[in-house]
Amino acid sequence: MTITECVLIILLSANGASLFNHMRRIQEVERKLNLVLTHLGIDPSVRIAPSSHVIDLARDPRQRIEAIKAYRAQTGAGLKDAVAVIDEIVANTKGAGA
Repeated sequence: MTITECVLIILLSANGASLFNHMRRIQEVERKLNLVLTHLGIDPSVRIAPSSHVIDLARDPRQRIEAIKAYRAQTGAGLKDAVAVIDEIVANTKGAGA
């Protein structure tokens, strides 16, 4: 093993430990935030209902991306959650015969 490889391994292991500490800290902050929300009577796992504007956009297949963007702007949700909500709206619309 060369000196360059040894230095690289040391740097990578130090960064890995640092990343682990950051992830652990983020998890601790999320846990505390959930405790505060629960104390205030807010369920942190509940999705925010989409507005009528988002629902109208989601019903039009050509406006799917706009519906996702609008839901994210309205709620601050992540992309994965927003897509799931829009997909639920579309499935409910198809199930209703519209």
